[in-house]
Amino acid sequence: MYLILPGEPKFKYEYQKGFPWRHENLVAPYDFAILKTANELNNEKTEQINSLVPYFAHDTTQKAESIARLRQDLALDIDSTNTNKKKMFNSLSTKLDELYSNGILLFSVDIYQELKGKNEINKRTGNIVQKEDIDQLNSEKSAYNALLNTRQKLVSEGNNFPWLNDLDLERYITANLSYDNETSQKEIDEITQSISATRGMVKQGQRIVLEGEIVDAEKYQMLESLKASYEKERGKDVNRYMVSIGKVLLISVLISLIFIFLLLYRRDILQQLNKLSFMLMLMTGIILLSNFINTFPNLHIYMVPFAVFPIMIRTFFDSRTAIFTLIISTLLMGFYAPNNYEFILLEVSAGIIAVFSLNKMHRRVHLVLAALWVFLTYAVIFTALNLIHDGTFLSYDYSMLKWFAISSVLILLVYPLVYIFEKLFGFVSDVTLIEISDSNQPLLRKLAEQAPGTFQHSMQIANLAEEVILRIGGNPFLVRAGALYHDIGKIGRPNFFIENQAVGMNPHDRISHLKSAEVIIDHVKNGVKMAQKHKLPAVIIEFIATHHGTTKAKYFYLKHQEQNPDKTVDANAFDYPGPLPRSKEAAVVMLVDGIEAASRSMKEKTHENLKALIDSMIDKKIEDKQLDDSNLTFRDIDTIKATLLEKLINIYHIRIEYPDEKKEKKK
Repeated sequence: MYLILPGEPKFKYEYQKGFPWRHENLVAPYDFAILKTANELNNEKTEQINSLVPYFAHDTTQKAESIARLRQDLALDIDSTNTNKKKMFNSLSTKLDELYSNGILLFSVDIYQELKGKNEINKRTGNIVQKEDIDQLNSEKSAYNALLNTRQKLVSEGNNFPWLNDLDLERYITANLSYDNETSQKEIDEITQSISATRGMVKQGQRIVLEGEIVDAEKYQMLESLKASYEKERGKDVNRYMVSIGKVLLISVLISLIFIFLLLYRRDILQQLNKLSFMLMLMTGIILLSNFINTFPNLHIYMVPFAVFPIMIRTFFDSRTAIFTLIISTLLMGFYAPNNYEFILLEVSAGIIAVFSLNKMHRRVHLVLAALWVFLTYAVIFTALNLIHDGTFLSYDYSMLKWFAISSVLILLVYPLVYIFEKLFGFVSDVTLIEISDSNQPLLRKLAEQAPGTFQHSMQIANLAEEVILRIGGNPFLVRAGALYHDIGKIGRPNFFIENQAVGMNPHDRISHLKSAEVIIDHVKNGVKMAQKHKLPAVIIEFIATHHGTTKAKYFYLKHQEQNPDKTVDANAFDYPGPLPRSKEAAVVMLVDGIEAASRSMKEKTHENLKALIDSMIDKKIEDKQLDDSNLTFRDIDTIKATLLEKLINIYHIRIEYPDEKKEKKK
């Protein structure tokens, strides 16, 4: 960032057209020229170009060739004694000489854009240039008609010779004037370069603006001229080391604010190098692009899709981080951007709207609507500032809408950028989560075919966990994808899991309880290996690895104890490998997975029984410290209990018995 940002000294006064001057009285510290505005320069350039007489190259060989062609067609070299032919030749060649001398264009004058509003041309013959009235010029068509009229006049005068009527007059008409773009452009360049960029001088000590005085258009242009002169003149003798120290301090303070924010609210980003690198690289990239575009006089900094920056941060992190980093990067770039306050206000407003309007990105229409909202935000804020400054639409710069539109349309690049950054940094977006949650994905299709009971169980877990996350807050796309894949390790030996077993067929009856526990526990390890083989994202693999935490395969552990009462049982052999869930979404899947499986094995699925089951199982997880690494709160736990009870009652179609109904049963 230090190398990207300009190193020239900055004008110390801030001002806006139409607002009061909030500094002390300002007088000219030295003589300086008043610069013309862009509109003044454009108008003067247009006026000069319109007054320019275009150049046309004159080809003198065409006349000689056409007259020679006519002489050949009349065979005068063979029949030189034919006085009639000589007479006709002289009349026609005289007309041709007149037409070619005036000039013949390929098309009519009206067709040439270069001749719009012109009365004359510069006819260049070699190095000789002479003026020619446009009224004297002919097109090939009008020149042909003029020559045809000459022949008809000769015929009407008694010269009705067959050989005269047989002449193909088109053979003698060829354009000998062509637009000389090179010479005309050279003339335009000379005129443009000769236009003065200034209009008057301000003398040293002359008053520019008083404190509290409104900065009108004239004073604004004087201030802009002083600013340009100051930054140019001070750049010659300024202490570069002091400017560099200032840049370092500014960048350090603003970047430090980002690190403090991350330390307080998103420590996980600080702890993961790829996340931190991505954020800083993206910030540096958008500032580099803005500064690069700002160096081109024909481009405007507002064409840079600054709103893409917070959208990308929002996509991979969260809205709060996106808005905070947007403000910091806009402040950093705004210090060097033209119209600092306007730039910061426009970009921060558009960026915040982009984040709020794109809270969902799993449909293409969401991105299109976000681009539309960003454009409207730009337009409304810019219009508001224009009305505040000028109080009228007469000076409204409609060309700015073009740059706002370009910036907004470039937001559509977010989709390919998301894909690129996912591959480069190992991130997972909501779009990817939706794609891998498709039940036609190869791994889920395999689960449905080889372990149909487990697939249905996973679908149920996904629905329940998604509902819970929607109520306590979290990523519903992540929890759904994680729930669908959490049991894929059962594909290897599906018959060892009760949901896939046929009635009366249990392979555990043929092996020891220790071996059964080993098979059950291995579905976690196998699931992780299978997910890595199919290149599932790391955040999905976390669900597979943590959905049992470090709990025990309790059923087989107790059965093993019953069969071996006199032996010391190695309790660790019955433990799941873990680790504990680290995210809110993974913790929810752990809770829902156990409760849903236990509820299906209940004989009496009453309201009281389900409530007791949910309370006891969640309290047991808390007691066993299985949720210690997650960020679930006690309020979240209460919401989870209430949501699961409500949904399980709906699933099992349970109706609460009222007191009257109980009395009737007793009767």
